This record gives sequence, structure tokens and C-alpha cells, in this order.
Amino acid sequence: MVNENDATKEHAGNKEIDDVVNDEATNEHAGSKVTVFTSTTMTTTTVAPPLPLQEHLLSLSNLDLLLPPLDVGLFFCYPDPAPTAAVLKEALAKTLMAYYPLAGEMVINGDGEPELMCNGRGVDVTEASVEGAVLRDLRLGLVDEGVEKMVPVKKAGVMSVQVTRFRCGGAVVGCTFDHRVCDAYSFNMFLVAWAAAARVSPAPPAPSFCRSVVAPRDPPPPRTPSTDAHIDLLFAPRGAAPPPPAPDEAGSINRIYRIAAADIAALQASAGPGRTKMEAFTAHLWQLCSKAAASPRQPCCMGVVVDGRRRMFPDDGSRAAAMKAYFGNVLTVPYGVAGADELRGAALADVAGDVHRWIAEAATGDHFRGLVDWVQALRPKPAVARAYLGGTGGPEAMACIVSSGMGFPVSEVDFGTGPPAFASYHFPWPGSCGYVMPMPSAGGDGDWVVYVHVTPEVVKVIEEEPTVFRALEPSYVFG
Repeated sequence: MVNENDATKEHAGNKEIDDVVNDEATNEHAGSKVTVFTSTTMTTTTVAPPLPLQEHLLSLSNLDLLLPPLDVGLFFCYPDPAPTAAVLKEALAKTLMAYYPLAGEMVINGDGEPELMCNGRGVDVTEASVEGAVLRDLRLGLVDEGVEKMVPVKKAGVMSVQVTRFRCGGAVVGCTFDHRVCDAYSFNMFLVAWAAAARVSPAPPAPSFCRSVVAPRDPPPPRTPSTDAHIDLLFAPRGAAPPPPAPDEAGSINRIYRIAAADIAALQASAGPGRTKMEAFTAHLWQLCSKAAASPRQPCCMGVVVDGRRRMFPDDGSRAAAMKAYFGNVLTVPYGVAGADELRGAALADVAGDVHRWIAEAATGDHFRGLVDWVQALRPKPAVARAYLGGTGGPEAMACIVSSGMGFPVSEVDFGTGPPAFASYHFPWPGSCGYVMPMPSAGGDGDWVVYVHVTPEVVKVIEEEPTVFRALEPSYVFG
């Protein structure tokens, strides 16, 4: 259902779209020029589920409560013929029947904890258009100068959408959602269901919002010193954690690069036997960050987001199946800390071995179940992942987080006109901690697309040092 009442807003001459490009801006990253984007009006409507929903509260799980109030963005570039806003909104309304929490609102309970009010409020959908340019004029690699303005800023609710149309008939579909409600795995489930509804295809399996599968154990089992010590190493009550590093005055930079499949394979081979591509990539990035450190003695903290769905109940088939459909956050963030000089002088295989070790320590059912119990004992006091704060390196550490987006279902987000030519997550969080997400290229050729949110010093190293990162040219995306 599309609510055309108070939710409709007209924004003539919207500055955000005006700023996408200038009259004749030079794309230094790709060495090319782009043309003018002239904005027209933007209209926002609220899309709600077509059937009324009995209003109720849905508690966040203990693992959800580890997330701060951050919004995650992503976008898809569709060449002509692109899906229309009408098709997207109709399919969205249908999909929100199964994914009703995305149509709700976040509220704060009496203990000061966030909860989901499932009230069918709906999702704000903004329609915009630009003149004087075609889709391939977008500077995808230079996110801050282009496509960022096409990822909506969520002003209300749990999720928002923006559809921006181009003169050529192409379009960018951007989404933003509240990370406290779900992780990328869960939102990917929603994207596949939304696209299936637009194609009038059979709906994929329904999501599960049953919190019992990630509930704390009652009574809790005896605490083991090794499990407790490991959780205390990775997480801390917010009041007990060291203060976050001060944001760099120059601010972080958002970039998107590509990595050729052959370079990924070579990196993995250099990392030694038994190492995954993601472990090899993380080790390579850790060493690059060390080269951007302020001094050879500066600590460098590298964290990796680990999904616990396949790991919580490896020997329980029924609960493992339930975890596959579970909608929410099931994440932990192990990390390692080493001095910049140590990382600069180490072999890639040695660094990758270290990455493998601390990921393996957290990628267990005991860790995730223990983490759920740990949060329960702490509530209502909030907690934070130490990796965001520099880990054992403290506030003076250079920190960066890698989150694998290799499950991003790019080819399945087909709203009836074909899959996108390009897609990427976009997560410009505050503070100085970096965030890097590798994803599969829409070309399906084994290449990676890598979203990077890091300090200018790290960007300088990435673009000047010998590395696997390559500039993202329009010809690579659009041919």
C-alpha cells in the first residue's frame, strides 16, 4: 500500500542531486571527465504492507544489542530498461508482508534498550531524476563525489529507498536500513524476495523472526575461563571500553575499487596452503594499513566480521536450518593487533596465518552461544566490539574492519528487467575506524568489487603502493 497523505513531499531543485557532479568535473580516479547532472523534483511516498498488521513489539536479540545505532546503505545500477518506481513500490508492499519488521519503527523501552515496534508504518521511497547525463557518467569509484547522493539518508522508520532515473533510461536503486535490526545476510534475503515479487516469481522461503533460536541458555551453563576471557578480549561494556579514537580531521574517504580474479588467486597462493581468499585479502590489507601508520611503532588493529549462522549449532540439524532462515544479527568481530613495523617486515603468509588463527578462535558455536549469555548477564548495559576502538592497541591504534560481502546476491536482484550492471554496499560510519567490504562483481567472472571507507592516508597507500586494488572505470562496469 502506498500512502500518499502526509508522507508525500516535494523537494524542488534538491541540492543533493545537484551536487552529484559539477558542470565539467574531472574524475581524477579514472582519468576521465563527466557531464552535467541537472536535478528535477524529488517525491517521497510511504509504502506500507497492503494488509493491516496487529501492532506489537519485537524485542531485539542479545546479538542485535551489540550493534550501535548505525544505518547501512547499498545501491544497484540498472541500465536501460531499468525497473520503474511503480513496479518497485508494488513489489515492496507485497514483500513487507513477510518482512514486516522493515516496515516498523525503533523505540526505546523502559530499560533504555531499543525494540522494534511492528506497526506497519511503511518504508519511505523517494523518486528522483537527473537530466543531461547517462548512467555511465556516474563516478562509481569516487563514491563521495557521485553515487553517495543516490543512497537515501533514512529519516524515519527502519528502512528507506531511493530510485534515481537517468536520461538514458537507466536507474540507480539505493537502500538504507538500520543495522540494529539485521545484518547483511538478512537484508540480502529481503532483496531476493523483493526482486522475486517484482518478477511475479515464486517467493523464496519466508524469514524467521523467532528469537528463541538465539536466546540465552536457561539456566546458563558454567562459565569457562577460556570462553569468558576471549569474549572479554573482543567485547566490553561501553562504559568500561576505552574511548574511541578521535576522528581524523580530514575525514574518511569512500572509494570503490575492483580486484581481478587472477590477482585474488595469486594473493591466496602467496598466503600459503590452507588459507582462504578472504584471509589472504585481510592480511594484505593489514599490511597496507601499516604503511599508512603515523609511525613505525603505531599499533595496527585489523578486525573481521564473522557470521555465526553456520557455526552456532553445527551438530544440530533442526536448529541449523532455523538459523539459515533467521532474520537479525548473528555476528562477532575478532581482531588482531600488531605494530606497523612488524607488519611491514613480515611475509604475507605469516600475517595470513595470524589472521586465520584469530578468526578460527571466534568461529565456533561455543563462542557465539557464550556471547549470547555474556550479553544477557550485562543487560541492560550496552556493549561494544573492541575492534572498532583499536582492540588491545587502544585509542592510538589505526583500526580497520573487514566484512565479507561475498554472499551479496547481485545476480538475483533482478526486478524484471535484468540484473544490475553494478552493485555495492555503502557504509560510511562515523569515527576513524576503517571499513572494507569485498563483494562479487556483477559480471560474474570471479572479480571482486571492494567498498573502502578509510582515512586519506590509507587511500594514498592503496593507490600508490603495488597492490591488487585497481581503479573502477566506467568501461569496466558498463562496457
